[in-house]
Amino acid sequence: MTVSVFLVDDHALFRTGVKAELAGLGDDRIEVVGEAGSVAEAVVRITSNPPDVVLLDVHMPDGGGRAVLEQVHRSLPAVVFLALSVSDAAEDVINVIRAGARGYVTKTISGPELADAVVRVSGGDAVFSPRLAGFVLDAFSDRPGGAPVSDPELDMLSPREREVLKLLARGYAYKEIASQLFISVKTVETHVSAVLRKTQKSNRYELSRWATDRRLV
Repeated sequence: MTVSVFLVDDHALFRTGVKAELAGLGDDRIEVVGEAGSVAEAVVRITSNPPDVVLLDVHMPDGGGRAVLEQVHRSLPAVVFLALSVSDAAEDVINVIRAGARGYVTKTISGPELADAVVRVSGGDAVFSPRLAGFVLDAFSDRPGGAPVSDPELDMLSPREREVLKLLARGYAYKEIASQLFISVKTVETHVSAVLRKTQKSNRYELSRWATDRRLV
């Protein structure tokens, strides 16, 4: 049986790449039947013609992937959501799983692995990129109520600022960060300035140590 797939990502170039990658596999188990670049567009298109699986970006304007989940999942519980994100932060994983996603994979995944993940979640499995499953186990098993530990300083940063900080701490140059996140170098500079201001650090080396202390790297 063919699994129908709907793509939700605010970067058109990335959606085109995913469609091309999946089509190039020649895998008759999956078929991309639609796409959307915003929360509002995704909700309208998914509810009007529900797919089997939605590949969902986590960080988008207007609430991101969680907003799509919250608006669709209750009325269409049969639709399965699989997060596909550049972020591998624990809070992002836990956030969308709590909202109803069946799995979470990062954008470093290969085409064949993504196809297998889609088929598996459609069949009822939970699928995670390596090490991400541990975040879910920690959140739902080790602590009463499954609430992840909150870091007030980290909570000051937006999800996008955390993504930029993580890549910065890993030694990426601004141009490389821009390429990874599909944003401009100027936008990267703006995010770094905001993180420096919020954390009261003076340079990227202090930021790297700050991020390492919080296990963002």
